[in-house]
Amino acid sequence: MQIELIETFLDLCETRSFHRTAERLSVTQSTVSARLQALEAALGVRLFTRSRAGTEPTPEGTRFEPHARMLRHEWHQARRRILIPQRAAHLVRIGIQNDLSALYLGGWVADFRRATPETAFYIEPDYSNQMCMDLLAGTLDFAVMFSPKPHPDLHFESVGEVAYAMVSTETDRMEGVRAESFVFGHFSPAFEVMHRQVTPDLAEAAVSVGQSASVVSLLMASGGAGYVLEKSAAELVARGAAQRVADAPALRQPVYAAMHLRDRITPMHRRLTRIVGRALN
Repeated sequence: MQIELIETFLDLCETRSFHRTAERLSVTQSTVSARLQALEAALGVRLFTRSRAGTEPTPEGTRFEPHARMLRHEWHQARRRILIPQRAAHLVRIGIQNDLSALYLGGWVADFRRATPETAFYIEPDYSNQMCMDLLAGTLDFAVMFSPKPHPDLHFESVGEVAYAMVSTETDRMEGVRAESFVFGHFSPAFEVMHRQVTPDLAEAAVSVGQSASVVSLLMASGGAGYVLEKSAAELVARGAAQRVADAPALRQPVYAAMHLRDRITPMHRRLTRIVGRALN
């Protein structure tokens, strides 16, 4: 099976551009054209039309797209399921939001292994957009993320939320927080919007990062203030490394379990969802 033909077709469905697909797949435009021609020859239909207005799928291409997504998903799952480590009955690949991995990964995986001792786990900390793409492709089985990307082939469930608190090495009051030493956290698009709304005077901080652990590292190296996960805030305060900014509003980030639509009722995925939810509630 030439999965490259399916991958190229699906990328063209997204980009509507031979040039953009060639860039994203790191191949030449002639390679994209050759792959599409090979797929069209195998199916006996034309899948795209090209004009000055752009590249658009034909009615046949539109009808083929959901089948192509399923073929890609099944192909990647089949490849992984024949590469299970020795002494394991199953291999489950899990993506976890980068910002959650440092504080929650150990406990979650310990609970996963106790619940399914015959299963081997591959864990990949990542960001929501990439995890959604990997679930669609079949290279991930399950993911815990901040920002679901709606798609007809994906299923999302709210499993709780995490809290962020503002800490500072300089002050315990908002009036003492200085924009020039503030680290702005953009942990998700929704979090960034909330952050800008409650701290508009700090939104143009010179440093902005996407991980709570990175905020902690910057504060410990250079001083200042910023939002970090509540668990991290408690640890910093307990060891005297920072103070809570007492009058800063707490910010809360929803967390979601994500999986392919076909997996939403499997015992394994239900078990993983429950384990993640228990830790966040």
